[in-house]
Amino acid sequence: MMKNMTIVIMACCMALALKTAVVNAQESVYVFEPLPHAFDALEPHIDAQTMEIHYSRHHRGYFNNMLNALRGTELDGQSLESLFAKISKLPVELRNNAGGHWNHTMFWNMMSPHGGGKPTGDLAKAIDSSFGSFEAFKQQFSQAAGTRFGSGWVWLCVDTEGMLFVSSTANQDNPLMDVASTRGTPILALDVWEHAYYLKYQNKRGSYVDAFWKVVNWPEVARRYSTAKT
Repeated sequence: MMKNMTIVIMACCMALALKTAVVNAQESVYVFEPLPHAFDALEPHIDAQTMEIHYSRHHRGYFNNMLNALRGTELDGQSLESLFAKISKLPVELRNNAGGHWNHTMFWNMMSPHGGGKPTGDLAKAIDSSFGSFEAFKQQFSQAAGTRFGSGWVWLCVDTEGMLFVSSTANQDNPLMDVASTRGTPILALDVWEHAYYLKYQNKRGSYVDAFWKVVNWPEVARRYSTAKT
């Protein structure tokens, strides 16, 4: 009797362990990545307090809410890119929070304490080909940032023909979503929600955009461009 009971208990424990492993495997698809630099690494352009609050509270909140929205659904474990392709058919809660997580993960990698300056190589040539010059691109991107009404994002994207274009999306949408007015593969992102800049720049979004150019991680943008066009 005791032997049979022991076997039953062991079987239950193994089943529980297997279920836990499956859940962990599903959640491991979605990772809250460490910030690629210290909170104060982008000073004086992006202040440490804003970075800490933005990453630890805002981004973490989107990530946690995304996991809650996915948990127990058939969508759990699917890539965010595949979800974005059909996001118009999915709950708004998932759209907002999955977008918020993906967008911020990209945004952190768009900035570097060694950033700024101008792009080089194939990316520089592509910008010249698509916009006429780097300065013309920079002006168009900055204007899109300044004229985005309310909260949202500004993007540099690659279209299906390999050309570059600037676009802007509201809230936590992005150009990979099937709700975007112009779809493409993002290679540069700028967060223009007020929480991204208000502590340091208050209502001066233009000053924040000017500061962003001083920390842009052009090698990372170039890497994403090379991947997107292949």
